[in-house]
Amino acid sequence: MEMRFLPAPFVVGVPRSGTTLLRLMLDAHPELAIPLETHFVPDLIDAAVDLPRGASPERLAEIVLSHRRWGDFYLDADELRERLRGLEQSTSPGNVVRAFYSLYAERQGKPRWGDKTPGYTRYMLKIQEALPEARFVHLIRDGRDVALSALRQDWGPNSVAKAAIRWKDRIEKAREEARGLDHYLEVHYEDLVLDTERTLRGICEFCELPWDPAVLRFYERAEKRLQEKARDLPPPPNRPHRSPRPGALRLLSHALVKEPPKADRVGQWRTEMSAADRVEYERVAGDLLTDLGYEVGFENQVEKLKKELAEERRRAERLEGEIGPLKRRNRNLKRQIRDIRASRSWKLLAKLSRIRAKVLGKMR
Repeated sequence: MEMRFLPAPFVVGVPRSGTTLLRLMLDAHPELAIPLETHFVPDLIDAAVDLPRGASPERLAEIVLSHRRWGDFYLDADELRERLRGLEQSTSPGNVVRAFYSLYAERQGKPRWGDKTPGYTRYMLKIQEALPEARFVHLIRDGRDVALSALRQDWGPNSVAKAAIRWKDRIEKAREEARGLDHYLEVHYEDLVLDTERTLRGICEFCELPWDPAVLRFYERAEKRLQEKARDLPPPPNRPHRSPRPGALRLLSHALVKEPPKADRVGQWRTEMSAADRVEYERVAGDLLTDLGYEVGFENQVEKLKKELAEERRRAERLEGEIGPLKRRNRNLKRQIRDIRASRSWKLLAKLSRIRAKVLGKMR
């Protein structure tokens, strides 16, 4: 009989969509611990799959310990190695990954764990295969507000158009991957901010986590939890020439989560985004904004109608192409019927003529 593990929330989404806010809210629950972004889990799963072909517990530990994010978790390296060695014959990818998360949760004095790594939208199926208990919470925010926030970051896109392309591409790919998931929930950032308790209750229910009002008071401990980010982050291995990202800068990017959610964080694009930038963003991603229920400008609606009209014209042309041969076939059929009718009429007239001749002959 397969062992059932308690559901583990995986918070994913486009960066600057509020994933840190949701992470701190859930982490405030007395039963749940969620570390800072991990990023190494897909590689750890792949290595665990290769265990029978030469990988080792030491190699698995090295994947985690050598990652530039390792220092964010403030765990003992030897203890992680010992956990992985202790798995012995139970070195399934799931157990290997659980060894890290459970160690982190224990250090926080909590029985359950989760994850918040926005980029795992690309690896949800892989993670689900290793961790059937994973519950993916995809946090979605109005892309125009995401763009305003991301463009202020030193790592963000350098244009509104690029921000729109990235937002649209990541959400569409996540939704495509979600078709194969057993447990997937989309949550709007706007609902999390404007209707916090109801939204969090829904997420807790999805994760089979008993409701606790402590999640509403996340800001009381947010500063302490964010101190894990106070250290300088080493550069990525593929960009060793870069300077470490200063801890102060890392903390600054999340300064707003130290206070309760404020309604003015929603719809900032209305006052802070120029009309030209808004039109440009909606030109690229307006269709997805509309599908997600976000308001778009008049210009975008006109553009959408133009696209729909063009599509209808193309559809009409395709139908005309399909109907054309049928029309020609119908004309041929009508011609054949006329020919048949003409032929039958001629035969009938000839027959009547012969009968008439016979009758006249007898009368003579």
